[in-house]
Amino acid sequence: MKSIVYSATGPSSVLSLAERDVAAPGPGEVRVRVAISGVNPTDWKARAAGEPPFPEVVPNQDGAGTVDAVGDGVTHLQPGDRVWIYLAAHGRPTGTAQEFTVLPADRAVKLPEGIGFDVAASLGVPAMTAHRALTVHEHGPARLAPGALAGRTVLVQGGAGAVGHAAIQFAVWAGATVIATVSSDAKAELATAAGAHHIVRYPDDAEADRIREVAPNGVDQIVEVSPAQNAALDVEVIANHGSIAYYANNNGEEFTAPIVASFAKNVRWQGVLIYTVGEDAQHAAAEDITAALRDGALPVGGSAGLPLTWFPLEETAAAHDAVENGTTGKILIRVSEESA
Repeated sequence: MKSIVYSATGPSSVLSLAERDVAAPGPGEVRVRVAISGVNPTDWKARAAGEPPFPEVVPNQDGAGTVDAVGDGVTHLQPGDRVWIYLAAHGRPTGTAQEFTVLPADRAVKLPEGIGFDVAASLGVPAMTAHRALTVHEHGPARLAPGALAGRTVLVQGGAGAVGHAAIQFAVWAGATVIATVSSDAKAELATAAGAHHIVRYPDDAEADRIREVAPNGVDQIVEVSPAQNAALDVEVIANHGSIAYYANNNGEEFTAPIVASFAKNVRWQGVLIYTVGEDAQHAAAEDITAALRDGALPVGGSAGLPLTWFPLEETAAAHDAVENGTTGKILIRVSEESA
């Protein structure tokens, strides 16, 4: 089979196309014929720095395809099932940038009828991160479903990114009023297409006022991509007992926040990293994502607010570069012709 591999970290040029044997699934594992591989920032960051965790690595955590074989003890999936994949390479040497991948059966989730592989490969890390960010509030909910966030106002900082897009869709599906911040008119169109009810442009000295016009008593939950830039603003607009869930380090590795204003509002600062959040939270996210898919709540593409940029498997290095360079939307790799 065709695989993208690397044995030393560095720029995308360390990636190469190779022929590798197709592995058999072990107990509790499945083998998936990969149709589409999704690329996330953590994929290129893992490839770029540090020491490879294995002598040879196949990158990319997310993807979609069809179950090809199942190992002993696997009963909830069978050959022919269409699935979306998450954390394929977490703690393992092989991800989804190859024609077949073997992974734990609980990381391959059966797709509802009618959901395309383009949607499926765009889930994984972004959607699970968004789910976690929306389920860490002091007063819950721990799970998302229609009505779970009714009466809440959610602020999504960076509403045109992949996580921001999923957070908007999830929050709207769960009944929240959603405010999204964006940096341009084009990104405002994307956040609106995703379902955001209100758009706030930045930079703007009156940004807090714009948010307060929508939420006079403060926003209940914030999904934050850039705490180094936005921490003071977040504290200014958050409601009492609000949560600020941050999942990225855009615009800086460190942040400071007003201390008295934070504790006076009983603010919960919650870091979010889906790789280390634990299986219970991962499984809850996977179940709720699948429920949202059944309701048609997580579409992708430009008309849904998440433009898709495609690369063939042979150009995985260019796909990594596109993510590293901040291409708006989702970067997908077409691994096989079965991509519908």
